[in-house]
Amino acid sequence: QVQLVESGGGLVQPGGSLRLSCVASGSIGRIDAMAWYRQAPGKQRELVAAITRGGSANYADSVKGRFTISRDNAKNTVYLQMDSLKPEDTAVYYCNADVADVRTWYTSAYWGQGTQVTVST
Repeated sequence: QVQLVESGGGLVQPGGSLRLSCVASGSIGRIDAMAWYRQAPGKQRELVAAITRGGSANYADSVKGRFTISRDNAKNTVYLQMDSLKPEDTAVYYCNADVADVRTWYTSAYWGQGTQVTVST
């Protein structure tokens, strides 16, 4: 089994910053792509940013230039630095990772439990 645990969410004023972290643990053989998604009330879950094992990143147009995704392969961790936050960034943020199980080397997608980000005065 593989677990993803997010941290770093909270309440921040518009224009502020937050840094989300997501740590993977369990029977990890290799972690391929990692990503952050978000889901606002009444909306579908959407991709925010993704990063390959080699460090190539891509972003949703709505966060380009404001958010930065990074990862530490040695720590099985992915980060999301969020700057210049806007009220429309308010959502539950979920970590996602494609993980090869060390017991079978079969790759599956795993999700964290989510962390709330609220941007408000």
